[in-house]
Amino acid sequence: MGQTHWRKFVGCATWAVLFLVLLMSSVAHAQAKAKKHDVPPAVPVKVAPVVQGTVSEQITLVGNTEAIARSTIAAEVSGLVKDFPVREGDFVKKGEVLVRLKSTDLVLGLKAAVATREKARASLLFAEKELARHTRLKDADSIAARKYDEALYQHQSLKQEVLRSEAEIELLKDNIRNKTVVAPFTGFIAKEHTQVGEWLPVGGPVVTLVDLAHVRITVDVPERYAVQLLPQDPVRILVASISDEQFLGKISAILPEGDTHARTFPVRVSLINPGLKIRDGMEARATFNLGSKKNALLVPKDAIVTAGTNRLVFIVAGSVAQPVNVRVTGYYDGNVAVEGPLKPGDYVVIRGNERLRPGQPVEIIK
Repeated sequence: MGQTHWRKFVGCATWAVLFLVLLMSSVAHAQAKAKKHDVPPAVPVKVAPVVQGTVSEQITLVGNTEAIARSTIAAEVSGLVKDFPVREGDFVKKGEVLVRLKSTDLVLGLKAAVATREKARASLLFAEKELARHTRLKDADSIAARKYDEALYQHQSLKQEVLRSEAEIELLKDNIRNKTVVAPFTGFIAKEHTQVGEWLPVGGPVVTLVDLAHVRITVDVPERYAVQLLPQDPVRILVASISDEQFLGKISAILPEGDTHARTFPVRVSLINPGLKIRDGMEARATFNLGSKKNALLVPKDAIVTAGTNRLVFIVAGSVAQPVNVRVTGYYDGNVAVEGPLKPGDYVVIRGNERLRPGQPVEIIK
């Protein structure tokens, strides 16, 4: 009986051990499988090396934006305002109607002038026939010289009368056309100067029109920097109120008269206004390239990732991407000068970095 009991005990213990081994193997397999699924997949990215280069020193100063083209549109003729279809803030294209003046008197005057011209033309036709007849009689010595001279002078007088009538008609037509004032260029209505029912004198203001297709930034540059600038030099412009993107402009003028107290000189920077987003009077930050040079670490601008107020790049080492905080010190064509824990030869991600996480595996593609 004792021996039988011992065999049953050993058999049960063996099965228990086997079950425990199988259970532990299953748990280990499940943990390995779960760990495998926790590893993020490799992200395809493009990379570029960090390089050491010589670049210009830069200075960033604050200026004000203004429209290059700004005009108070005036009426060429006087008249009562009949129609005023525009309002402040409206965007109008070149040739659009700004105001129409009442032109009834000119239209009636034009009809009278046309009638006078037709009467003069009829008289001129009769005078031409008379002159031809008097010319034949004169050639045959059958008419007094005085009679011929009278016919000749009458013909010339009527010819000038027709010309005067035609000039008067053209003037009336021009005045009628000028009763409608149109936009001389595309822009925004900045101010209204009249309303329906008002009398506009000759030269009276209608609207102030502002063209924002091109804008100008005026920056007061300290003397020690102004002497290092040249017309047509490129300038990077940041208007923070509308975008984090920088616009590329150029120096259009360095004014010869400066502020004797501040020792600054006004510098004009012109640029195209994409989407007409930049308005007159906005604050703009202008970054100028100076004549002095310095060594800097350069990365492509696409390598820079904005994270709140911070700037960072992702470095690839051992097929893993790690973020590195940097400080941007300048922009040079398609490159950015940075300061941070980088060295020449490091590879930074330039495409695919917007979805990377620290320590994420990456696959470099060409």
